[in-house]
Amino acid sequence: MPTSWNQQPPKSMNQNTDEPSPSKPAKKGFSWLERMETFIAEEPIRSMDDLIVSATVRNRIETTLNRLRFHDVLYNEWNLKKIDPHGNRVAINLFGLPGTGKSFCAEAIAHYLQRKIIKINYAEIESKYVGETPKNITAAFKKAKETKAVLFFDEADSILGKRLTNVTQSADHGVNVSRSTMLLELDKFDGVVIFATNLAGNYDQAFVRRILSHIEFELPDQECRIKLWEYLLVAEIPRDNNVTPEWLGDVSDGLAGGDILNVVIASASCAVERIGEERKVLQTDILAEINHVRTSKSKIGSRSQSNRKVSVTEMPIEDLPADARERYDQIVSDYDTEDLPSS
Repeated sequence: MPTSWNQQPPKSMNQNTDEPSPSKPAKKGFSWLERMETFIAEEPIRSMDDLIVSATVRNRIETTLNRLRFHDVLYNEWNLKKIDPHGNRVAINLFGLPGTGKSFCAEAIAHYLQRKIIKINYAEIESKYVGETPKNITAAFKKAKETKAVLFFDEADSILGKRLTNVTQSADHGVNVSRSTMLLELDKFDGVVIFATNLAGNYDQAFVRRILSHIEFELPDQECRIKLWEYLLVAEIPRDNNVTPEWLGDVSDGLAGGDILNVVIASASCAVERIGEERKVLQTDILAEINHVRTSKSKIGSRSQSNRKVSVTEMPIEDLPADARERYDQIVSDYDTEDLPSS
């Protein structure tokens, strides 16, 4: 979360919008080098010491990281390479409700491994041009391999979703080719890939089987909420004497860490306009903002809306209409014959 606001210079009306940048995916016709430059390997800021999760979640994370810490013992001395020849690849899936620390955890894992992190969401690799999204996926994995960075896909259900079998238009073909490309790249990648999602139920089973560890992030319990308040309500923020971590933990049942962060910022913003000794966070500020968060969550993006089921009718490739089959074969052929970068 930024600690200050930085003014950005106004963009020129004549700015060349075709220049690649970290915030914009490569367009059609870009070289592999230009595609790779759109993915930035960053130094992680969050650490495992700052990660506040339950003991169960932390144990799952540490068990997963043991595969990297003790890789030589596991795969050479204990000969796990005999049954797992692709043991250099570690794929981790972090799933659970929004605001429970999944993105924080991904960055903390990269920090623990002393590696940079490449953060990607679907908007950064999706292209309106048919056949371009698979190339962007390949470029992301190539960049992670060259920089030895942790590859982090946020909102991964958009990337790892079930492949479409009732294919009727070219956009559907593109989705399937993109997901097949992700499978191929994941299979041959010897590095660390982390996926995060609020909708893990949408994953294709082919991806589920390839992921070493699935770690569920649940809403914090009382102990975790107290630690979150102690961490997020920083000492420099003045507060009334009765605004204690224990009281805060009691009144914030059902809130995620991201919700608590929002409550802290909003409460401080409310208190700062007061004058003199009243310029401090009060219990009434906290309660009002907690109520606001709960009301907003019940009205906007409720779980019942976000967990809507999508029915999929299966259709074998050979049963596709002739024009759809021809288009599908053309996309696959174009991708297979593309001058891909060497692995």
